[in-house]
Order: sequence, then C-alpha cells, then structure tokens
Amino acid sequence: MSFPLPLIAAAATAAAPAQKVGHAAPATPGIGGALVGLILVLGLILGLAWLLKRLPGAGLGLRPNDQLRIVTSLSVGTKERLLVVEVGGEQLLLGVSPGGIAHLHRLPEPLPPVPVQPLPNFAELLAKRLRKEK
Repeated sequence: MSFPLPLIAAAATAAAPAQKVGHAAPATPGIGGALVGLILVLGLILGLAWLLKRLPGAGLGLRPNDQLRIVTSLSVGTKERLLVVEVGGEQLLLGVSPGGIAHLHRLPEPLPPVPVQPLPNFAELLAKRLRKEK
C-alpha cells in the first residue's frame, strides 16, 4: 500500500505539537522602559538645543544681525519685491525676483524710521467681535 507524499506531509504537520503565534517575539517593554526612553529623547533635544545656542553661526538665520537688516519691503508682483536694505550704515534699494536679486539704487540719505503701530489688545478685539455677532 502506497501513500501519496502530500498526505504523509499533512499527517506529519498535524501530529506535531501546535506552537503559539509570536512565541519568539520579544516581550513588550514596561512603563519603566517607556519612561527611560522618554527621558533619553528629552535629554537629546535639550542637549542639541544647548549646542545650537553655543555654536557660532549655527543659528541658521534665527538670530538678528546688526550689520544687515531689511528696512522696508514692497510687493510689486506675485513673486517680485522691492527691498530697502541697510548695510553698514548705508541703504540700498534692491529688486528681488525669481530670476535673482538686482541692485537698483543707493539711497543718498537713510529713510526715516517708520513708527511701529502698537498691536491692539486681543481681549478688546475679541469682545467687539463677539458683540457684533450676537
């Protein structure tokens, strides 16, 4: 009597003890492991922030520059702007477009400073807005 080979293989797998799915997976970390990981990530963030603050030139444009500043800006198109830039005490009129930056004019005397308008009180604006909608 001859048994076909697939029947023998099926009988052998059925006779083998069943193993649980995921028996080789590592155990999940507990709350302690999660806290240690969180502390490590926060420490890394704080360390990198401290390092970024200490390195010269690493501010990536976040620090104000005393030698170069934009005095005023005017949009003259969708992607074109006119800028008055102060460099070393003199002011230049620059044209900025997608094709590049062009020096247009050197101002003989600096533009007068524009008075800064104080921001309105947010609470008052919100109260006015809520009164109008009621």
